[in-house]
Amino acid sequence: MDQRTSPAPVSTVPERLLRTRLAWPLAIFAAIALLFGLALFSGDPSRLPSVLVGRPAPQMTLPPLEGLSDGARSIPGFSSADLTKGEVSVVNFWASWCAPCVQEHPVLVALKEATGVKLYGVNYKDVAANARRFLGRYGNPFTAVGVDGTGRNAIEWGVIAMPETFVVDGKGTIVYKHTGPISPEALETRVIPAIRAAAGR
Repeated sequence: MDQRTSPAPVSTVPERLLRTRLAWPLAIFAAIALLFGLALFSGDPSRLPSVLVGRPAPQMTLPPLEGLSDGARSIPGFSSADLTKGEVSVVNFWASWCAPCVQEHPVLVALKEATGVKLYGVNYKDVAANARRFLGRYGNPFTAVGVDGTGRNAIEWGVIAMPETFVVDGKGTIVYKHTGPISPEALETRVIPAIRAAAGR
């Protein structure tokens, strides 16, 4: 009688352990992706907090947008020193390739007309001819337009998407940030009140 012994069953513990080790990172990644998705697609992005609110505006010196003029007068660039001259000002990051900037632009024109506040435009990673064409087509509400060709200044200001707008008091302190295009409703209920509060009226 042949009494061959059958081989001992191979343990499946290492295989289960391997599956568990692979499953945890995937589950963690999925949870993080879900959180980012919820943050990105839900809520009001204009209400995102900014660590710069209550702090001095970052130091910068921006060259003018090449060839931009108002009749015979060339439109200058600007620096952070221009934001510390005792008047409330508004800094708007924009670009000609930015569709929400097109949507927002009439509201900026209305803001200028309603408040008389100085608007400083930061043209972000743009082509000068396209930026000039944009302002020629939609109007130029800006007192000055500086060029942020590398995007370095946007990083310093904590800009995460075009357009973004900052209200700066007369001492150069950021008092309000609006992420995304300003709607007519946001203009009346948030931006203009922030300007008036900064001006002390």
